[in-house]
Amino acid sequence: MKILINGKELDFTLGDEKNIGQVLAEIESWLSNSGHVISKLSIDDSVISASQIEDAFEMNIDTVKSLEIHTDTRPDLTSSSLLALFEDIKEYESLDYEKKAGFFENWKKSAQAAYICRQMPDLFSLCVKTFLHGEVTLAYLSSVTEERLHELNDPLNEILKIEPLLDDICTRLVDLPLDIQTGKDIKAAQTINLFAAVTDKIFRIYYELSIQGYFVIDNESEKEQMTKLIGEFTNILKELMESFERNDLVLVGDLAEYEASVKIRELYNVIVKNSRSHK
Repeated sequence: MKILINGKELDFTLGDEKNIGQVLAEIESWLSNSGHVISKLSIDDSVISASQIEDAFEMNIDTVKSLEIHTDTRPDLTSSSLLALFEDIKEYESLDYEKKAGFFENWKKSAQAAYICRQMPDLFSLCVKTFLHGEVTLAYLSSVTEERLHELNDPLNEILKIEPLLDDICTRLVDLPLDIQTGKDIKAAQTINLFAAVTDKIFRIYYELSIQGYFVIDNESEKEQMTKLIGEFTNILKELMESFERNDLVLVGDLAEYEASVKIRELYNVIVKNSRSHK
């Protein structure tokens, strides 16, 4: 099977891959390091539409002569998908009740839906809850979409803007053990949810800063320190969320006050320190 990327044949040696989906998974992993994503796919000179992707993934590689891939930079493709989602929201809002009922089935076949599903699954989930189930308002979906565009277009400004929110969540994490002891369950749950949301945002912006050239660490020891810090913070986050789900409130309080509040601040400071204002 011949594989081409943007018209150039790829020197790719097949391993244990049996179908097109497995081959594409390997290629996407390789592309991600350069900030590129697959934007168009052709098999044996036939363009594969969004609705045909699942069937294409199952195709045995022995039955395919050529796999042609076109790529775009991730920021460009993300931007176009988010802008298209804005138009989808406007279209959905203009429909009557009967047409809204069938909107999602057509929307999920679109290129932007397929991209959002792969690259931004949390946003895709909101789209499902909005377009299919009506559990999320159009205004909220629109605000989240706008937030993602801001993170994409100006990640450095976005990371600086959240410092007041970070101060608030660190204070709430320190206060969490007392909230638990005094029966303020609603506030405690809000703190955990807010902490998870802020963490997700920091990681999203960190990724944008990295692939867009804002985030630079020249010193090898600092790179190792950053990798270690991210690993430590990820483990703390996982342990905190699991403890909360088990209702192990003593451990939740200890992790929040002595670990999470410290590490999220440390991670934020390192990201800001190593970000530059011009690409």
